[in-house]
Amino acid sequence: MKPIWIVDDDESIRWVLEKALARENLATRSFSNAREAMDALQTSVPQVLVSDIRMPGASGLELLQTVKAKHPGLPVIVITAFSDLDSAVAAFQGGAFEYLAKPFDVDKAVQLIRRALEESLRESDVEQSAAETPEILGQAPAMQDVFRAIGRLSQSNVTVLITGESGTGKELVARALHKHSPRAAQPYIALNTAAIPKDLLESELFGHERGAFTGAQATRRGRFEQAENGTLFLDEIGDMPFDLQTRLLRVLSDGHFYRVGGHQPLKANVRVIAATHQNLEQRVKEGLFREDLYHRLNVIRLRLPSLRERREDVPLLTRHFLAQSAKQLGVEAKRMSDSAMQFLTSLDFPGNVRQLENLCNWITVMAPGQTVDVKDLPPDLTHGMTSSEYVPPAVTSIPAPAAAMPVIGQPQAVVQQPEQAGMAAPASSYGASHTFASANGTAAHAASSVPNGADKADWIALLETEAAHMLAAGQPEVMDALGRQFESALIKTALKHTHGRKNDAAVRLGIGRNTITRKIHELGIDGAKDE
Repeated sequence: MKPIWIVDDDESIRWVLEKALARENLATRSFSNAREAMDALQTSVPQVLVSDIRMPGASGLELLQTVKAKHPGLPVIVITAFSDLDSAVAAFQGGAFEYLAKPFDVDKAVQLIRRALEESLRESDVEQSAAETPEILGQAPAMQDVFRAIGRLSQSNVTVLITGESGTGKELVARALHKHSPRAAQPYIALNTAAIPKDLLESELFGHERGAFTGAQATRRGRFEQAENGTLFLDEIGDMPFDLQTRLLRVLSDGHFYRVGGHQPLKANVRVIAATHQNLEQRVKEGLFREDLYHRLNVIRLRLPSLRERREDVPLLTRHFLAQSAKQLGVEAKRMSDSAMQFLTSLDFPGNVRQLENLCNWITVMAPGQTVDVKDLPPDLTHGMTSSEYVPPAVTSIPAPAAAMPVIGQPQAVVQQPEQAGMAAPASSYGASHTFASANGTAAHAASSVPNGADKADWIALLETEAAHMLAAGQPEVMDALGRQFESALIKTALKHTHGRKNDAAVRLGIGRNTITRKIHELGIDGAKDE
């Protein structure tokens, strides 16, 4: 953790704060004037900055302005005299975290610095997480439309309303809009309006003055002030209480607001991005959402597709989440068998990408082997089904994703509902009695299934047909998928021939004992035994 900087021309104040923070095991660095601190900012950054306002030379307000220009997320606490109200107001308008009025209580000062420290560490964690994680993953046409819309909207300050089912990644889109905008160097503040109790939401949004209500022991900046010059993301806007909608409308209309209990109007230079999973038009009709606020928010609407509208992204997302989960736990990433991956692709995922991410975390912790088969998935997904009972759908049966995105007031394309999760679809058939070995290996010996008198090379034609279907559908890693199916079919047939004795099976196949053991483990083949 970086040190706390103390900037004050009064040596006694520096000494008192240094000793008090040292007792809390907090490192400090002191400066006798603002110019020294500005010079130090060229090579290092504090975790929290505490500065007097009135000092010889450059003032604390000039230092505050310099800090906010370079490090907008850095909390700055200003020290001011009771009589210097104008300076305190100017400090808040400049983005100060809080102020200490002289003479101040040392314990309260330490408590305030700790609060600023927690805020600073939270911001650091968010920035690090955002830097390490890709913004949004998706190769489906519907997601490409979303990416193009982000590119067009990011350079504008226009208000954006993001709609879509829960778990589709609305906040990721909001972060991307901010990251690629001219405001990227300024704060990004997110607030879930449904997660804050109604009585506290107004204070969270607009802040409050000291003594505005019971428990308001100090003036507090709201999210609009924290997001000054940056972006404010209001999630679940459809759940905002009706009376607060009026106050939000006022800010969007003229850019001014009041803290709770305050009489001084504050100006907000903030880009607002809102999101909801609800039908706002219906809530307007029901009298639960203000129509004028709806039109203020609905300047540009960006609809995110559900995961079942972009099924071709399921393998990409699954591999990403498995790798991410494995990295967090410090273990080797699990691998999905072809049958398990096709099974996941067939699911509806009502929780969308968030549900898939949670499932991948479950797999990383709970799945027994490195290669995960259908039988290793949570029972509530498979409903007791085993891999031998699951027949994967033909690649061509996957519904095409909706591509109409994003529009204003235009009805979206109707997407045909896919099969219910857990229901088996018929395997692809290429003739009266020819079925290529499916990913789970149930048709373990294609050659033996060829009818009497038929050409033994027919299975090669079936392989070519299956490969052509997979390539035409754009399925990734076709060589790996078909190769694993081929190896699985051979090993299962050999094990059946040797009654499960893997050493004998290895000899019959002409491979080594270690090789067949590794392949059985990788492919998730059951029924093998030592001699």
